[in-house]
Amino acid sequence: MDIKNNILETIGHTPLIRLNRITQILPCPVFAKVEYFNPGNSVKDRMALKMVEVAEKEGKLHPGGTIIECTSGNTGMGLALAAVVKGYKCIFTTTDKQSKEKIDILKALGAEVIVCPTNVEPDDSRSYYSVARRLNQEIPNSYLCNQYDNLANRLAHYETTGPEIWKQTEGRISHFVCTAGTGGTVTGTAMYLKEKKPDIQVWAIDVYGSLLTKYFRTGQVDMNEVHPYISEGFGEDFVPQNYDMNVIDYFEQVTDRDGAIMARRIAKEEGLFCGYSAGSCLQGLMQLKDKLKKEDMVVCLLHDHGSRYVAKIYNDQWMLERGFLEVKTFKDIVSSRGAKKLITITADKNVMDAFDLMQKYNIENLPVMQNAQITGAVSESGLFNKMMKDGQDMKFRKIYEVLEAPYPTVAYETPLERLSSLISKENGAVLAKDDTGDYHIVTKYDVIQALGS
Repeated sequence: MDIKNNILETIGHTPLIRLNRITQILPCPVFAKVEYFNPGNSVKDRMALKMVEVAEKEGKLHPGGTIIECTSGNTGMGLALAAVVKGYKCIFTTTDKQSKEKIDILKALGAEVIVCPTNVEPDDSRSYYSVARRLNQEIPNSYLCNQYDNLANRLAHYETTGPEIWKQTEGRISHFVCTAGTGGTVTGTAMYLKEKKPDIQVWAIDVYGSLLTKYFRTGQVDMNEVHPYISEGFGEDFVPQNYDMNVIDYFEQVTDRDGAIMARRIAKEEGLFCGYSAGSCLQGLMQLKDKLKKEDMVVCLLHDHGSRYVAKIYNDQWMLERGFLEVKTFKDIVSSRGAKKLITITADKNVMDAFDLMQKYNIENLPVMQNAQITGAVSESGLFNKMMKDGQDMKFRKIYEVLEAPYPTVAYETPLERLSSLISKENGAVLAKDDTGDYHIVTKYDVIQALGS
């Protein structure tokens, strides 16, 4: 029987999936190593378990002990899974820029989570690094994993991620692309792949606001490079010991905006619901497309699952507030066609009057108004269906006798995607008021035209 003894035995052996749409403009095939198939939904499960196993072997982690770690969330998830199975307690420090979903998941697994400020120096007593070190000193029988400088991190990827990719591509891989954070994933995987095939290109993807790219290019730790960034799970304000820059061939930086938008594209165009770093990884590759040849084979590592970012990069409002979304809105549609007076009808008119208005203005949807208030609607399709059922006499009936439900009323700045979800077979239009209080209408045809432009 193929039965796992516990959840830890399901870590690794994640699939390699071809990307088909976004990468069509590239000259070579691109495959995604999709790490959210790990039980903790991220690549960090691999190194988290390895750090615990090495600590146990070296006598640094004892039964009933407490695991302490500073984490952006994913490493904590892997450590929490290991702690549940092995009987340890967990305390994690994280930063206030991390998604609430990550923190809630850690708590669900029994971990204690301490949120620390992001915009402080690493050696500041309030930083999540410093708080973790202090807790390690204060709590008896505790072990600070320190994923940044713990070489078990990169060892996990040397032993598992690298060999899996090599086997899955039958050694044909030419480029490995991965975001750069603690350095464990990119370095450990690169070490194995370079041993098997030294001319494999390893491209590390960084974020603006991180000092890793300049360090790679110059060997200098320049704190002037460091500034706050929104991207999660990669980039650093120091150089972790897990890095061996000799096995990395190139560093490329990606903006917060571009990484977030690409993550949304991966979900919509490839069906892979991934996190922030996955978007940045693929965006970095797309920026380097001119370096690729037809005979190349690229593997991008997609780190974690999109469920941890539903309140951030997958939330339109969050994206809009940061200027990341260039979305069309109700207002944009009205402006593009020219603001026209809204054609309405009152409930005491006849159905024939409604048909006359529809024919005169070439429209299919008529809001019904009474005393400047929307009280209902009539549509060409609705009236036609009633006429087919009730006969020609129906055209002399009053509007209030054939009234349909009012069209939904939304904010004037409502995004196009939201409008499209409100329009259906039964409901062909949406209304909104502009700043002066005048109503405007957007129909299904307006939405179709906007989506196609």
